[in-house]
Amino acid sequence: MINFQDKVSFIWSIAEILRGPYKPEDYGKVVLPLAVLRRFDCVLESTKEEVLTSYEKFKHLNEDAREPILNRIAKQNFHNISQYDFSKLLSDADNIADNLRDYINGFSKTARDIMENFEFDRQIDKLDSNNLLYLTIKRFSELDLHPDVVSNVEMGYIFEELIRRFSEHAEAGDHYTPREVIRLMVNLLFLDDDDILTKHGVTQSLYDCAAGTGGMGSVASEYLEKLNPTADLKFFAQEINPESYAICKADTLIKGGDAKNIKLGNTLSNDQFPSEKFDYLITNPPYGVDWKSYEKPIKTEHETLGFAGRFGPGTPRTSDGQLLFLLHLISKMKPVTEENPNGSRLAIIMNGSPLFTGDAGSGESEIRRYVLENDLVEGIVALPNDLFYNTGIATYIWILTNNKASHRRGKVQLVNVVDFYKKMKKSLGNKRNEITDEQIEEIVRLYGDFKKGEYVKIFDNEDFGYQKITVERPLRLNFKIDEERIARVTEQKAFQNLATSKKKGENGLAEIEKGKQTQAKIIEVLQSLASEEVYKNREDITKMLKEVFKQAGLTISTPVLKGILAGLSEKDETADICMKNKTEPEPDPDLRDTENVPLRENIYTY
Repeated sequence: MINFQDKVSFIWSIAEILRGPYKPEDYGKVVLPLAVLRRFDCVLESTKEEVLTSYEKFKHLNEDAREPILNRIAKQNFHNISQYDFSKLLSDADNIADNLRDYINGFSKTARDIMENFEFDRQIDKLDSNNLLYLTIKRFSELDLHPDVVSNVEMGYIFEELIRRFSEHAEAGDHYTPREVIRLMVNLLFLDDDDILTKHGVTQSLYDCAAGTGGMGSVASEYLEKLNPTADLKFFAQEINPESYAICKADTLIKGGDAKNIKLGNTLSNDQFPSEKFDYLITNPPYGVDWKSYEKPIKTEHETLGFAGRFGPGTPRTSDGQLLFLLHLISKMKPVTEENPNGSRLAIIMNGSPLFTGDAGSGESEIRRYVLENDLVEGIVALPNDLFYNTGIATYIWILTNNKASHRRGKVQLVNVVDFYKKMKKSLGNKRNEITDEQIEEIVRLYGDFKKGEYVKIFDNEDFGYQKITVERPLRLNFKIDEERIARVTEQKAFQNLATSKKKGENGLAEIEKGKQTQAKIIEVLQSLASEEVYKNREDITKMLKEVFKQAGLTISTPVLKGILAGLSEKDETADICMKNKTEPEPDPDLRDTENVPLRENIYTY
């Protein structure tokens, strides 16, 4: 890895010449695309002249027909038909901006798409106007990124180290995943699949729906190559950020993968792999990211397609889309069939919110219920804090499969490794801790052993299920007719409404006047009953008031009578229970409570 460190240091020194016109957090807009471009330049160097000669023969063909022919000659999945390369660009300093554009436009579609998504054309103008373009190209031309000098794996490391350095100012939710965390995820993902993965010439597929720069695909490929050099792991990915997408696609292209499997777009609202299923699924989605701006297609899919779509179990609140990514990945799992007896395995990192946010019946709760009732959750690993560059929050790896081993069926394994870390000598942003290779091995062993212990708990799926029970207590009121409570009667809305009218003109005024007279008579009757006596049975006082009002020639409607009783009442635990009817007590809404009763416990005993 000497090449890796030396090259990163050299590229970082090039970034320093941008100081002034560029802020440090914007260096990546120049350095990353030029690193990719220089790699392309070095990779195509040995076949450049042959490609140019062949282009003259085949330029009458359209680009789609011509591309595979020239790719074969270039011995890559891309080629370039421009007369320029990095050395020739430097021979014409006055026209370097136009010539650089000509060079970039000479690439075949896939490579051209990468550069377009870097939006590098803007930077060409800015660099040129600040007299930095020639100097920057000259410095990059001194960088030898030929495959004989820098391997594909090392080039992947260079990309990842550069993007990490340039992303230290990114939002907390949009973090880069540290390599050791990915290694742990990949080890857990491929756990117990050696019999599948070691078959000669086996081909498996891996999908990352929030791929970033493609680090998870890189680590998984390295793992499988060490395990079985004849195996082929086809990497599929989607990424929403154009720059990250460009790096991921460039990395795939340089390593000889199929760059057409790398797609740009919002995974949740614009799935680029609508009918694909995959053997392995892995991702680190953004935490706590609001999806309100594109909720319409997601809600529509949930409501119209139900379980035939991706979001059948429900949708979480719009302030956090993590569980949507989980459901999306579940929908991409290969079903267990005779042709595919192994099903799929899934690893996803999430923060604590998906574990507990949302009450019974909420979208989050229904999603958790779905994954548990369908026995998809194999295990959850609690990671140490301060592992990520831009956030120090608690994180968890969820492992799901639709083909659990027999001894794991109906069970969920929880592994607590929050103390499995080593303090870093120097912090990188919020990243103060790292997991060592030895600790990764120990965590994987603890997970694979599936034995209860200091760091491991094993539960039945039902242990996570609860019934939400509403506990009612009866309403108990006492009643008293005195000056204070009579004053409360006058504040009751039903009483005040007696002196209002929806009629207009004289008729309305007459109705209001009549209502005022009724109000006065009610108060008069109540004042005649004033005493220190306390009534503790609502039925008794109701019966007495009806009789008194009748004797006074007053017809009192039910709403008004309820208002009078409300004004005369107070809560009293010693009073008789107020009944809704002859058999059913009326609940007191102020005393209403809810209890989450474990599914395995008797509700009444609980």
